[in-house]
Amino acid sequence: MKSSFFGQTDCMIKFINALVLATALLFSPPLPAASSCINEPHPSDTEIKTICLTFDDGPTDSTTPKILDILRKENIPATFFVIGRQIGSRKEILQRTFDDGHAIGIHTYSHEYKQIYASTSALLGDIRRCQKSIREVLPEWNSDLYRFPGGEAGLSDTLISAVKNAGFRICSWNASIEDAVSPNASAEDLYNNAVRSAGEKNHVVLLLHDGVGYRETIRALPKIIEYFRSKGYTFQSL
Repeated sequence: MKSSFFGQTDCMIKFINALVLATALLFSPPLPAASSCINEPHPSDTEIKTICLTFDDGPTDSTTPKILDILRKENIPATFFVIGRQIGSRKEILQRTFDDGHAIGIHTYSHEYKQIYASTSALLGDIRRCQKSIREVLPEWNSDLYRFPGGEAGLSDTLISAVKNAGFRICSWNASIEDAVSPNASAEDLYNNAVRSAGEKNHVVLLLHDGVGYRETIRALPKIIEYFRSKGYTFQSL
Protein backbone atom coordinates (compact mmCIF):
# COMPACT_ATOMS: atom_id res chain seq x y z
CA MET A 1 0.00 0.00 0.00
CA LYS A 2 2.76 2.40 0.94
CA SER A 3 4.59 1.84 -2.35
CA SER A 4 1.38 2.28 -4.32
CA PHE A 5 0.58 5.51 -2.47
CA PHE A 6 3.96 7.06 -3.23
CA GLY A 7 3.75 5.93 -6.85
CA GLN A 8 0.38 7.59 -7.24
CA THR A 9 1.66 10.75 -5.55
CA ASP A 10 4.66 10.90 -7.88
CA CYS A 11 2.40 10.57 -10.91
CA MET A 12 0.13 13.27 -9.58
CA ILE A 13 3.07 15.67 -9.10
CA LYS A 14 4.28 15.05 -12.64
CA PHE A 15 0.76 15.64 -13.96
CA ILE A 16 0.44 18.94 -12.05
CA ASN A 17 3.86 20.13 -13.28
CA ALA A 18 2.93 19.32 -16.87
CA LEU A 19 -0.38 21.14 -16.45
CA VAL A 20 1.37 24.23 -15.06
CA LEU A 21 3.87 24.23 -17.93
CA ALA A 22 1.14 23.86 -20.55
CA THR A 23 -0.84 26.71 -18.97
CA ALA A 24 2.22 28.96 -18.94
CA LEU A 25 2.92 28.28 -22.60
CA LEU A 26 -0.71 28.85 -23.53
CA PHE A 27 -1.00 32.24 -21.87
CA SER A 28 2.53 33.58 -22.27
CA PRO A 29 3.07 36.31 -24.92
CA PRO A 30 4.46 35.19 -28.28
CA LEU A 31 8.18 35.47 -28.88
CA PRO A 32 9.19 38.55 -30.86
CA ALA A 33 9.66 38.10 -34.56
CA ALA A 34 13.09 38.15 -36.13
CA SER A 35 14.65 41.60 -36.22
CA SER A 36 13.14 43.87 -38.86
CA CYS A 37 12.67 47.58 -39.22
CA ILE A 38 8.90 47.31 -39.09
CA ASN A 39 8.52 45.67 -35.68
CA GLU A 40 11.76 46.75 -34.08
CA PRO A 41 10.66 49.80 -32.01
CA HIS A 42 8.55 47.65 -29.63
CA PRO A 43 8.51 44.12 -31.04
CA SER A 44 6.87 42.49 -28.02
CA ASP A 45 4.68 45.36 -26.85
CA THR A 46 1.35 45.47 -28.65
CA GLU A 47 0.01 48.31 -26.52
CA ILE A 48 2.54 50.98 -27.54
CA LYS A 49 1.77 52.53 -30.93
CA THR A 50 4.72 53.77 -32.95
CA ILE A 51 5.23 55.36 -36.34
CA CYS A 52 8.45 55.82 -38.24
CA LEU A 53 8.39 58.43 -40.99
CA THR A 54 10.85 57.37 -43.69
CA PHE A 55 11.90 59.49 -46.65
CA ASP A 56 13.54 58.13 -49.80
CA ASP A 57 15.48 59.74 -52.66
CA GLY A 58 17.06 62.78 -51.03
CA PRO A 59 18.85 64.92 -50.33
CA THR A 60 17.42 67.58 -52.63
CA ASP A 61 17.49 71.36 -52.57
CA SER A 62 13.78 71.75 -53.24
CA THR A 63 12.25 69.27 -50.80
CA THR A 64 14.56 68.04 -48.06
CA PRO A 65 15.09 71.37 -46.24
CA LYS A 66 11.33 71.99 -46.12
CA ILE A 67 10.74 68.51 -44.74
CA LEU A 68 13.42 69.14 -42.12
CA ASP A 69 11.79 72.45 -41.18
CA ILE A 70 8.48 70.71 -40.51
CA LEU A 71 10.08 67.91 -38.51
CA ARG A 72 12.05 70.41 -36.44
CA LYS A 73 8.93 72.47 -35.73
CA GLU A 74 7.02 69.35 -34.68
CA ASN A 75 10.03 67.95 -32.77
CA ILE A 76 9.80 64.64 -34.60
CA PRO A 77 12.64 62.24 -35.54
CA ALA A 78 12.55 60.56 -38.93
CA THR A 79 14.69 58.35 -41.15
CA PHE A 80 16.17 59.42 -44.50
CA PHE A 81 17.34 56.86 -47.07
CA VAL A 82 19.67 58.83 -49.29
CA ILE A 83 20.98 58.65 -52.85
CA GLY A 84 24.76 58.89 -52.89
CA ARG A 85 25.23 60.75 -56.15
CA GLN A 86 23.00 63.56 -54.89
CA ILE A 87 25.10 64.28 -51.82
CA GLY A 88 28.03 66.05 -53.53
CA SER A 89 26.43 69.47 -53.91
CA ARG A 90 24.15 69.05 -50.88
CA LYS A 91 26.60 68.24 -48.12
CA GLU A 92 25.16 70.92 -45.86
CA ILE A 93 21.68 69.42 -46.18
CA LEU A 94 22.94 65.96 -45.26
CA GLN A 95 24.88 67.45 -42.35
CA ARG A 96 21.79 69.25 -41.13
CA THR A 97 19.74 66.05 -41.40
CA PHE A 98 22.26 64.32 -39.17
CA ASP A 99 22.63 67.23 -36.76
CA ASP A 100 18.87 67.46 -36.33
CA GLY A 101 18.94 63.93 -34.93
CA HIS A 102 17.45 62.00 -37.82
CA ALA A 103 18.59 58.51 -38.81
CA ILE A 104 20.31 58.20 -42.18
CA GLY A 105 20.19 55.00 -44.17
CA ILE A 106 21.62 53.82 -47.48
CA HIS A 107 19.20 53.80 -50.39
CA THR A 108 21.42 53.66 -53.45
CA TYR A 109 24.22 55.51 -55.17
CA SER A 110 22.80 55.72 -58.68
CA HIS A 111 19.13 54.63 -58.40
CA GLU A 112 19.56 53.01 -61.82
CA TYR A 113 17.72 49.72 -61.43
CA LYS A 114 19.30 47.91 -64.38
CA GLN A 115 22.79 48.70 -63.15
CA ILE A 116 22.11 48.00 -59.48
CA TYR A 117 20.34 44.70 -59.93
CA ALA A 118 22.55 43.30 -62.69
CA SER A 119 24.39 41.09 -60.20
CA THR A 120 25.20 40.73 -56.52
CA SER A 121 28.56 42.42 -57.06
CA ALA A 122 26.88 45.36 -58.80
CA LEU A 123 24.36 45.69 -55.98
CA LEU A 124 26.95 45.56 -53.21
CA GLY A 125 29.21 47.93 -55.14
CA ASP A 126 26.37 50.45 -55.37
CA ILE A 127 25.68 50.14 -51.64
CA ARG A 128 29.33 50.65 -50.70
CA ARG A 129 29.63 53.63 -53.02
CA CYS A 130 26.63 55.25 -51.32
CA GLN A 131 28.10 54.36 -47.93
CA LYS A 132 31.35 56.07 -48.89
CA SER A 133 29.52 59.21 -50.06
CA ILE A 134 27.75 59.52 -46.71
CA ARG A 135 30.94 58.98 -44.70
CA GLU A 136 32.81 61.63 -46.66
CA VAL A 137 30.38 64.16 -45.17
CA LEU A 138 29.66 62.39 -41.87
CA PRO A 139 32.78 60.51 -40.69
CA GLU A 140 31.01 59.69 -37.41
CA TRP A 141 27.99 58.17 -39.15
CA ASN A 142 27.67 54.45 -38.64
CA SER A 143 24.50 52.67 -39.69
CA ASP A 144 23.52 49.33 -41.19
CA LEU A 145 20.14 50.56 -42.49
CA TYR A 146 19.47 49.80 -46.13
CA ARG A 147 16.43 50.14 -48.36
CA PHE A 148 16.25 48.61 -51.81
CA PRO A 149 15.40 51.06 -54.61
CA GLY A 150 11.83 50.15 -55.45
CA GLY A 151 11.65 47.80 -52.47
CA GLU A 152 12.63 44.15 -52.33
CA ALA A 153 9.37 42.77 -53.75
CA GLY A 154 10.15 40.77 -56.87
CA LEU A 155 13.89 40.64 -56.27
CA SER A 156 15.70 37.33 -56.22
CA ASP A 157 16.58 35.62 -52.96
CA THR A 158 20.20 35.75 -54.11
CA LEU A 159 20.26 39.56 -54.14
CA ILE A 160 18.43 39.85 -50.83
CA SER A 161 20.69 37.29 -49.15
CA ALA A 162 23.80 39.06 -50.46
CA VAL A 163 22.76 42.28 -48.73
CA LYS A 164 21.95 40.51 -45.46
CA ASN A 165 25.18 38.52 -45.53
CA ALA A 166 27.11 41.74 -46.06
CA GLY A 167 25.79 42.92 -42.68
CA PHE A 168 23.07 45.33 -43.72
CA ARG A 169 19.61 45.53 -42.18
CA ILE A 170 16.95 45.70 -44.88
CA CYS A 171 14.27 48.26 -44.07
CA SER A 172 10.97 47.95 -45.86
CA TRP A 173 7.68 49.71 -45.09
CA ASN A 174 4.15 48.65 -44.22
CA ALA A 175 2.32 51.86 -45.18
CA SER A 176 2.78 54.46 -47.90
CA ILE A 177 1.43 57.84 -48.95
CA GLU A 178 2.05 56.67 -52.55
CA ASP A 179 3.65 59.95 -53.61
CA ALA A 180 6.07 58.20 -56.00
CA VAL A 181 3.42 56.12 -57.78
CA SER A 182 0.82 58.91 -57.91
CA PRO A 183 2.70 61.99 -59.14
CA ASN A 184 -0.48 64.00 -59.70
CA ALA A 185 -2.03 63.24 -56.32
CA SER A 186 -3.04 66.16 -54.13
CA ALA A 187 -1.90 66.63 -50.55
CA GLU A 188 -5.34 65.45 -49.45
CA ASP A 189 -4.97 62.29 -51.54
CA LEU A 190 -1.57 61.58 -50.01
CA TYR A 191 -2.95 62.12 -46.51
CA ASN A 192 -5.81 59.71 -47.21
CA ASN A 193 -3.33 57.14 -48.56
CA ALA A 194 -1.34 57.34 -45.33
CA VAL A 195 -4.41 56.84 -43.16
CA ARG A 196 -5.79 54.01 -45.29
CA SER A 197 -2.55 52.05 -45.63
CA ALA A 198 -1.65 52.39 -41.94
CA GLY A 199 -5.07 51.09 -40.98
CA GLU A 200 -5.11 49.69 -37.46
CA LYS A 201 -1.42 48.76 -37.32
CA ASN A 202 0.26 49.48 -34.02
CA HIS A 203 3.71 49.77 -35.56
CA VAL A 204 3.79 51.78 -38.77
CA VAL A 205 6.75 52.40 -41.07
CA LEU A 206 5.44 55.00 -43.50
CA LEU A 207 7.04 55.54 -46.89
CA LEU A 208 7.37 59.11 -48.17
CA HIS A 209 9.81 60.81 -50.56
CA ASP A 210 11.96 63.93 -50.39
CA GLY A 211 13.14 63.83 -53.99
CA VAL A 212 12.68 66.56 -56.57
CA GLY A 213 9.14 67.78 -57.17
CA TYR A 214 7.38 66.40 -54.11
CA ARG A 215 5.56 69.62 -53.27
CA GLU A 216 2.34 67.85 -52.27
CA THR A 217 4.26 65.62 -49.88
CA ILE A 218 5.49 68.73 -48.10
CA ARG A 219 1.94 70.05 -47.93
CA ALA A 220 0.53 66.74 -46.67
CA LEU A 221 3.15 66.13 -43.97
CA PRO A 222 1.78 68.41 -41.18
CA LYS A 223 -1.68 66.87 -41.46
CA ILE A 224 -0.22 63.35 -41.47
CA ILE A 225 1.72 64.15 -38.31
CA GLU A 226 -1.38 65.63 -36.69
CA TYR A 227 -3.44 62.54 -37.49
CA PHE A 228 -1.02 59.98 -36.05
CA ARG A 229 -0.34 62.13 -33.03
CA SER A 230 -4.09 62.36 -32.35
CA LYS A 231 -4.28 58.56 -32.52
CA GLY A 232 -1.68 58.17 -29.79
CA TYR A 233 1.32 57.18 -31.90
CA THR A 234 4.87 57.86 -30.75
CA PHE A 235 7.17 59.08 -33.53
CA GLN A 236 10.50 57.29 -33.81
CA SER A 237 13.41 56.89 -36.17
CA LEU A 238 14.58 53.45 -37.22
